[in-house]
Amino acid sequence: MKKLLPFLLSFSGIFTFSQQIESSETILNDKISIRAIEIYDNKVWYSGTDSKFGYVDLKDSGNQKQIKLSEKKLQFRTLGQDKKAFYAINIESPAEFFKIDKKSLKYEVVFRDTVKTAFYDALHFVNDKLAYTFSDADKDSKLKLAKFDNGKWAMLKNNVVLNEGEAAFAASNTNISSTKNYLWIATGGKASRILKLNFKDNQFKIIKTPVIQGESSQGIYSIDFLDDTFGIAVGGDYTKQEANINNIATTNDGGETWQIQASGQNAGYTTCVKIRPGSKGREIISVGDRHISYSSDFGKTWKKISEEKGFFVCEWVNQETVVFAGNGKISVMKLKF
Repeated sequence: MKKLLPFLLSFSGIFTFSQQIESSETILNDKISIRAIEIYDNKVWYSGTDSKFGYVDLKDSGNQKQIKLSEKKLQFRTLGQDKKAFYAINIESPAEFFKIDKKSLKYEVVFRDTVKTAFYDALHFVNDKLAYTFSDADKDSKLKLAKFDNGKWAMLKNNVVLNEGEAAFAASNTNISSTKNYLWIATGGKASRILKLNFKDNQFKIIKTPVIQGESSQGIYSIDFLDDTFGIAVGGDYTKQEANINNIATTNDGGETWQIQASGQNAGYTTCVKIRPGSKGREIISVGDRHISYSSDFGKTWKKISEEKGFFVCEWVNQETVVFAGNGKISVMKLKF
């Protein structure tokens, strides 16, 4: 969504420690805004502003490398991977789909979208052969999707029409999620809905949500699904960081219905949510521009475990370790249970 420009705040670098945090270490400091990360080969891979792409080794932070994918100052808020390569798409037009070889780090542009309204919000790999990315709609207001199928990108025809003022947020590359049978896409803005794709018949179902919506800055920013049944959606209003009404919801029927959780009792605006591996959905971590929060009861209640500012995206490395990235740095936090 073009109206979501980087909402960058300086941050203190001081964590509010609780019994849940065992250690925290900053492994990258740089003049960059990062909203998309991937874990591969025990490294954190990232894409960000000023055309930057790189990695930091989780075992040895001194082992790091950064390259520029373009001489132009492109902004990347997407990143995905298959077995052999990473893929990143810059926001704004023309949108160029970069393929980066995992071994050599040689890169090439393999697909382009030159439509003026192109603005790709998220990129998600279902498996090594299948991926989806979506952009703000063109003038026809139809859902704009590109599909990666067996090594090739192409636009995907569909009949989904978005409401006026409905788009998505390029906040953390996590408003797409999938399981074996389904893909879910979360929209935001004047309408915040879930678009559910059934892989068996390639048909979409459009589902309304009770998440706060109605303004261009409101809606779902991130979703994560455990399986075909349980999922969680988080968001809020990036212009009102402390607002915490109707900004978290969960589903127990595959996204068909959503129940608001912890309304008025959470840390506010949230850009990324991730279910803890092995927890069967019970334990969840989330991050917003002004907090890191944790739930141990399927998202029903939340505890702020850090007041660190400036993080936008997170990813589990294993059951105890989480990577956070955002405004100027990447950090690794180890939790104890």
